Amino acid sequence: MSDLRPLLDPKNDYVFKRLFVEAPELLVELINAVRADEPDIRSLQILNPNIEPLELTGKYIILDVLAEDVQGHRYNVEMQVRRYSAWSARSTYYLARMLSQQLDSGTDYSRLKPAIGIHLLDFDLFTEPQDQQQAIWCFEMRDRQRPDVLLGKELQLNLVELKKADRLGLAPGPLEAWVTFFEHWQEELTMANIAYEPVKTALSTIKHLSADEETRRLAFVRERAVRDELTLLKEAEERGIEKGIEQGIEKGVSIGIEKGIEKGIEKGAQEKSRNTLTKLLTLRFGSLPEAAVQRLGEARVEQLDAWIEKVLFASTLEDVLQD
Repeated sequence: MSDLRPLLDPKNDYVFKRLFVEAPELLVELINAVRADEPDIRSLQILNPNIEPLELTGKYIILDVLAEDVQGHRYNVEMQVRRYSAWSARSTYYLARMLSQQLDSGTDYSRLKPAIGIHLLDFDLFTEPQDQQQAIWCFEMRDRQRPDVLLGKELQLNLVELKKADRLGLAPGPLEAWVTFFEHWQEELTMANIAYEPVKTALSTIKHLSADEETRRLAFVRERAVRDELTLLKEAEERGIEKGIEQGIEKGVSIGIEKGIEKGIEKGAQEKSRNTLTKLLTLRFGSLPEAAVQRLGEARVEQLDAWIEKVLFASTLEDVLQD
């Protein structure tokens, strides 16, 4: 009797790591597809093949794959399904750390090898209107006035916005096949049309992993940890409301209990609206400029709620924050 259970999601970072650690030749093909304008690599050594139990249940952890090619170039390959407010800072930090860890005290800097990030994002990172026709990004250290001048190749971060790439429809080729795999792995007819052998092998590997009970259990453990993380964030927001009420009650000792509760409730509602609006604006338009943060901090709850209603239909941040 065939197993009719759904296939494991290759975007689950535990499944993602198992897939490419157990088949490093597929990781080679994925990296070459993302960095199609660079010379192909032929083989890789996985530097962190093990997955520790604490990593599966740890909050705010992304299971990545670290690898090194025959030239000593190091790669950090990640699948990311949730967006953090400090996403760019985190990504830059870990990439720079991968570079700095190559040197011991007194080692010659000339021995540094490039640190290359390959981050697959299951969300839209760049949401401005002018960014809607691009889903593949490569960030390096270049001069602002003359971007053709590159300050070495020690750091490079490659991003693929999977959902946007799928919507836009990439030119036929290896990267298009990988995007289709990550976004449509459960659709038999869609996957049957993929002729690219590495992706066909990846799908076969996912089927094999999905048939293993222990792998399914650990994938669920990892999925539950991610859900718990989101719950913690929500609870933190709700605690902010309670704190506003408590502060209002304490203040009521001197100005009257009734006024204190009223102010506490108002402050709690204001803080909830501000947090909600900040999250929506960040998801919609990216990091907020200081002027926008200041306006949110000064706005009353009525104004914040009015802005919340405009987020989904506004084209720009300025459209939302118009009075």
